[in-house]
Amino acid sequence: MRRTTKSIAALLIVASSCVAISGSAFAFNDIKNDPGAAHILDLKKRGIIQGVGNDLFKPGAKVNGATAVTLIVKGLKLNIDDIRFFKKPEASDFFTKVKNDAPYAGEFIIAQLNGLDIPRDIDPSKNVTREQFAHWLFKGILAKGDFAFTEQFIQYTDADAATPAYSDSIQKLLVSGIADLDKKGAFRPQDVITRSEAAVLVDKAIEFVEKTPPIVEVPENPESTILTDVKLASAAFADGVSKVTVSATAPHPGYGIEISSISFSGGQATINYRVVMPDPAALYPQVIADVHADAYIPSSYKAVLGKVEPSLPAKSEGDAASGSSSGAAAGGSTGFPINE
Repeated sequence: MRRTTKSIAALLIVASSCVAISGSAFAFNDIKNDPGAAHILDLKKRGIIQGVGNDLFKPGAKVNGATAVTLIVKGLKLNIDDIRFFKKPEASDFFTKVKNDAPYAGEFIIAQLNGLDIPRDIDPSKNVTREQFAHWLFKGILAKGDFAFTEQFIQYTDADAATPAYSDSIQKLLVSGIADLDKKGAFRPQDVITRSEAAVLVDKAIEFVEKTPPIVEVPENPESTILTDVKLASAAFADGVSKVTVSATAPHPGYGIEISSISFSGGQATINYRVVMPDPAALYPQVIADVHADAYIPSSYKAVLGKVEPSLPAKSEGDAASGSSSGAAAGGSTGFPINE
């Protein structure tokens, strides 16, 4: 796998020439009157672009597929570092017209594995439209995190010219302020994107990702993450009766566990449980505690661990359910619903 990583890294170094062909420590001489000058210079400062020689950027030049993909991948710092491969990935695994030895092959591999929705038959030398670039850029943003976008619809005069599959991406870039309409209220989706326009979109996308916190996914039942190492054990208790025990590790002795319901079906007894929340008015030692809850089922059923169910409101110490743990945590109760 180390060889694969080095091979991809080598491709990326060479691929950067698609955007940064030659360097200069000075400002570009041909962007003074370009509306995207500030964004172009910011990308240069970030080391994402350099120019095309003789201190020129050529802001009005058209962008082809190789340059577009390279710019988005480099700008958003997309990577495949967390993916482990059984074999070295090659561009030909995903694309029919991207050669494995092309200087931008590594960028296309990263784009594919980050869900940029690049067509399999893309021609890297063919110019890219504004709507294509917008769609790939938006997919790249999503690869950086789950961001919230306001529910609004921005009308533009040439919306009918947009490819339906790209419309949502265009809308999201407009809503977030990454993309803008021209003075006539048009987006010009079918126009070939220029180097200046692409640079502006990428720079704004970078700023959006840097300044916008992604949505943190909250579990449907937050209490499900409190207890760890939850286990189920079963042992003979009496003739025809088995004792089942659900045990877990709690953050401190204030937490407990109780069996919330048992469902009998197909010869199995599914044991569901819930967390007993600590008394908010009490003080507990901050030490890990082992908690458990017991129940009794017919021995003809096989006990299986079910799901964690929503917790009940916290009780005061005087009202806490009886049970046991290694500390003072509340334990289980046998007053659970039984479903059959």
